[in-house]
Amino acid sequence: MDVAAGRIRDRPDRSDQADRGEGRRHRGPLLEPDEQDEQRDDDDSATDPEQRTEEARDEADCDQAHGRIVRGVSALDALAEAPDRAAIVLDVDGTLAPIVRRPDEAAVPEEARRELERLVARYALVACVSGRTGEDARRLVAVDGVRYVGSHGLELAPEADRWRDEIHRFAASVDWPVEDKGLTVSFHYREAENEDDALEYLEGVAERARAAGLVPRFGRKVLELRPPVDADKGTAVTQLLDEAGLRRALYAGDDTTDLDAFRGLDGLEVAVRVAIASAEGPPALRQAADVVVASPEELRELLRVL
Repeated sequence: MDVAAGRIRDRPDRSDQADRGEGRRHRGPLLEPDEQDEQRDDDDSATDPEQRTEEARDEADCDQAHGRIVRGVSALDALAEAPDRAAIVLDVDGTLAPIVRRPDEAAVPEEARRELERLVARYALVACVSGRTGEDARRLVAVDGVRYVGSHGLELAPEADRWRDEIHRFAASVDWPVEDKGLTVSFHYREAENEDDALEYLEGVAERARAAGLVPRFGRKVLELRPPVDADKGTAVTQLLDEAGLRRALYAGDDTTDLDAFRGLDGLEVAVRVAIASAEGPPALRQAADVVVASPEELRELLRVL
């Protein structure tokens, strides 16, 4: 299997994925630059004990990286070889649709739609779990056969609905444009003239929201307010897989809430966590991922091998 991805990491503590990826070819770099061994100058002799220790550590890291690649590719193989036993679950904005200045300007490229249609025909489950409402995600993605879950999974939690009025009352008290997502509200600051001032103001909003019993969460140039309900993308992923009776899945996302979805794959027979990395995204997402790609376009390249 050819894989165009930034990094593939082993997750032996989360799933018993067999090593079946040896001898495969790979397109493009599999390791991020900061994980690759630096080219050492041949003229520099390792006479310093500290330097010799560092070189030994580099060699050990290289061996570990090779193991991560083999096992990570093996997990992708396992999904592709038995699609009737597996799920593909994806975020929408920043994952299928490139991030834009305003949410209402987002668009899923036609190439991504065609790829989703192909996956729907192969896999037992293809789903989108979005911060948008499920209805809005369906409108934006516009592919039949995909299961759409909105509000970061809160749409699957009936108890979240009783907080709808309280969240909207609070949002009305904030002197900032609001994106109404039904069960959540968002305050974007990507277009702010001074992002530092905007962030300072919204941090104050977050404190007030917390005092009001709501749950504030910052993402990529956005503050989102959610109800205090034990539901998120992780619980949504778990519920979707349980309903379908599946123990193998891939999830791809680009932001803070996608960390919850990554955790929703814990304990599966086969699990692949894909991070769409960006300067705006949380470092923890990259660290928790099995595979890191640099853009929605690179994600499409990865999905083509499945």
